[in-house]
Amino acid sequence: MEKLLSLAELLNNAGEKGVSFGEYAVLWQATELEVTPEELLEKMAGHIAVMRASVAAGLRGEKTRGGLTGGDALKIAQARAMHKSLAGDVLLDAVEAAIAVGECNAGMGKIVAAPTAGASGVLPGVFFALENRLALTEKDLAKGLVTAGVIGLVIASRASLSGAMGGCQAECGSAAAMAAGAAVDLAGGSPEMVGHAAAIALKNMLGLVCDPVAGLVEVPCIKRNAGAAAQALVAAELAVMDIKSVIPVDEVFDAMKAVGNKMPCSLRETSEGGLAATPTGVALAQKLAPKS
Repeated sequence: MEKLLSLAELLNNAGEKGVSFGEYAVLWQATELEVTPEELLEKMAGHIAVMRASVAAGLRGEKTRGGLTGGDALKIAQARAMHKSLAGDVLLDAVEAAIAVGECNAGMGKIVAAPTAGASGVLPGVFFALENRLALTEKDLAKGLVTAGVIGLVIASRASLSGAMGGCQAECGSAAAMAAGAAVDLAGGSPEMVGHAAAIALKNMLGLVCDPVAGLVEVPCIKRNAGAAAQALVAAELAVMDIKSVIPVDEVFDAMKAVGNKMPCSLRETSEGGLAATPTGVALAQKLAPKS
């Protein structure tokens, strides 16, 4: 039986070496992939560029073919000039970018599926919000993507990143955990804090079902990306203030797998339950169904 990856073990390794988790993650992944750290970061910088372009595409405000979504990111950008924010610019930056990428994806645009297409707005939302807040460089963001990716690898090893396997907790929840851990590292937090952030973020989204209306990755998926980005920022904020998760991070990942295994198929991307099964959800599915 293949040994499961342990985030706690990786975090401890970084601590023992006296380096940040991001630095350790880059060295570990470069070794695993048989590339230099510079080559790895260059590849990640390319992904960051695609994420940035996805945000720009989403902000064009184009409707999707089904007409369920499109234009909300642009509406947020325009409204911010006229209304006082209830939550602050960092959160709004994250929400705007997360929704923009979700709308780009729904419109068949190019995105980085990190960890999945349905959760592709979370990392860009958090990263670009923190880019402004923390004055991060492109290299910082590239390192952050490696950090997030290593957290995602552990989740995939111990549980799943698939909505069909574990519900949306496995997609947006995992993305939130990845983004939260990376955010802490980008803010200068310790490896231990990275683990607590990932654990807190996923705990807050445990049990989230996957119920796409009409089988499209639009409703409620896009707004869930915004919610997951917000959860990531909350978890990161708590962790850097030395707030700890009582349940260890690997156990949180294992709990997600157990919860996903108990979910009925109707709540795992089949569009047979949850919001997809509401009267409005059913009516929209019938309206968008191909005419025979």
